[in-house]
Amino acid sequence: MILRFLFYVFLIYMLYKLVFHFIIPVYKTTRRVKQGFKEMNEKMRQHTERFNQQPETAQPKKGENISGDYIDYEEVKN
Repeated sequence: MILRFLFYVFLIYMLYKLVFHFIIPVYKTTRRVKQGFKEMNEKMRQHTERFNQQPETAQPKKGENISGDYIDYEEVKN
C-alpha cells in the first residue's frame, strides 16, 4: 500500500518536472523564435519595398551612351 502511494507520488513528481521544466520552456522558446522570425521577415519586406521604391538613377538606361572618366590602364611590370 505504501509502495503504491510512493510510486504515485513519484509519478506525479516526474510529470510535474516534465511539464514545467521541459514542455513549457520548449513551447515558450519556440514561440519566441517564431516571433523573431516574423519580425525579421517583416523588416526584410519593408527594406525590400523601400529599396524597390527608390528611383534607379545610378544605372544607365538601355541604349544610352556611357561616357565618363574611365581610364584604361595597363599594368607595368619591372
